[in-house]
Amino acid sequence: MKRLAVYLKPFLPRMGMGISFKAVGTLVELAIPWILSYIIDDLIPLKEIRLVCLWGGLMIVCSLIAWGGNITANRMASAVARDCTRQIRHDLFQKISYLSESRVDAFTIPSLISRMTSDTYVLHQTVGMIQRIGIRAPLLLFGGIIVSLTMDPMLTLIMVASLPIVGVIVFYVSRKGAKLFKIVQKASDSMLRVVRENAVGVRVIKALSKSDYERARFKKVNDDLTEKERTAESTMALINPVMSLLLNLGIVAVITVGAVRVNNGTSEIGKIIAFMNLYTIVLNALMAINRIFMMLSRASASSARVLEVLDTPVELFETEPHFSFLPKDAPHVEFDHVTFRYARGSFAVRNIDFALKRGETLGIIGATGAGKSTIIRLLMRYYDVSEGSVKIDGVDIRDYATSDLRAKFGVVFQNDTLFKDTIRENIRLGRNLTDEQLLEAARRAQALEFIEEQGGLDAPVAIKGANLSGGQKQRLLLARALAGDPDILLLDDSSSALDYRTDAKLREEIRLHCADATKIIIAQRISSIMHAEKIMVLENGNVIGMGTHEELMETCPLYREIGESQIGEGLAKEVRA
Repeated sequence: MKRLAVYLKPFLPRMGMGISFKAVGTLVELAIPWILSYIIDDLIPLKEIRLVCLWGGLMIVCSLIAWGGNITANRMASAVARDCTRQIRHDLFQKISYLSESRVDAFTIPSLISRMTSDTYVLHQTVGMIQRIGIRAPLLLFGGIIVSLTMDPMLTLIMVASLPIVGVIVFYVSRKGAKLFKIVQKASDSMLRVVRENAVGVRVIKALSKSDYERARFKKVNDDLTEKERTAESTMALINPVMSLLLNLGIVAVITVGAVRVNNGTSEIGKIIAFMNLYTIVLNALMAINRIFMMLSRASASSARVLEVLDTPVELFETEPHFSFLPKDAPHVEFDHVTFRYARGSFAVRNIDFALKRGETLGIIGATGAGKSTIIRLLMRYYDVSEGSVKIDGVDIRDYATSDLRAKFGVVFQNDTLFKDTIRENIRLGRNLTDEQLLEAARRAQALEFIEEQGGLDAPVAIKGANLSGGQKQRLLLARALAGDPDILLLDDSSSALDYRTDAKLREEIRLHCADATKIIIAQRISSIMHAEKIMVLENGNVIGMGTHEELMETCPLYREIGESQIGEGLAKEVRA
């Protein structure tokens, strides 16, 4: 919470003004019971109607000042909470955007979404409540005690006798509640994960008639979250009945002692009535402080989760390169005995070693899970290698500024994403590209015809390209990759939804117009990579074959088996045209 208080610093002047309004309204409100006591005990016996009306009018004025001050302060508190939370969300989103994939894997996507939404909402509520009730409640509590002392010290002692007991209970329960709410937030992450998986895979679930299974899976995590919330809320709910019991017992004691004192002539009826009003004010103030402690318990857990992300070092973000010149005659792309394993799994790739000259093409083929996509992610430095090094132009990619490194690539990932926007913005993706460049990239990607049918570059694209076919989505993604004339073109199974004719045209356009770009193409079809200068065959993260199409047909049984199954034994053995 201390770290998050830094976000409130720019709003301190506005908070100070709001607190001033809140303090004035609260203090004026405390004057009303005292005025009532004065009217009943001192003015009514005089039978001076004019004075009674005058002081009664003063009570109305005090009520209006308290009402106006509280409303103004509450509006200002809401504005501060809104703006502060907006800045926290901005910084959190920015931090998440620069996290390495290994860090994202450690947090998990559902947890990051939960921290961005529910946790920041809890902080928003807390910041607002602290300004609205955190100032008002203590002023009412201590101000009510001070005013009551001026009227009847004996009754005040009875009233405050229960406060230490209440304080101990609130402290103990709130401390335990903070730990419980942290567990609740983790359970919320699990439920969000299941909901997200169901939303993404809804078509598969319906197609395989797995709705009952998924409902049961959701019920399990939902019941787990409900149980943890019940435990946390039940623990925090102990405070209210205990406070109510102690304070109601106090009221009974005040009425009893007050009646005795009035009967003995040591107190007056007006003071007892005013004292009951003050006791109600103090009671409400204590209940409000209880709500603050409950909210602070939740906020403590949420702030720890938010700070865990904000304090995570951004491993892969550098703004300045760590080299002064590029070595001459170095390969454009080089993997030097690279080995990598994910944090929670076995080795993804082992001893990957190859070098590509500028303009060369590397085709990668292999079974699912062989490590093909991992090579692209290592090249773009989404992950750092466990052993060896990855170099571009002879320089280790860890020595490049991240922005400079990523600017070299045009990439289409497997299962890549289209955004809810226009076709223009989905191809441009924030880069400074003209419409002519976008249309040229679309033409090379064989997407121009369907773009014109859709209505041109201003045609809308639904979330994840839901209004486009699989082939149209892939061609739009290819246009995005080609639009920036990248130095290195990375295509990860980017033509699986294209027919053979369109795939052949695409490869021809890439050959003619991307001659200077080094290309790494991951494919399931041998026809997509058989013309590459180098072809790598992967199996379980190991290179089991490297060479041209003809060489691998002779030396690599797996490659030969794939080739013969896809294009026939005779064609597979033909020499490249």
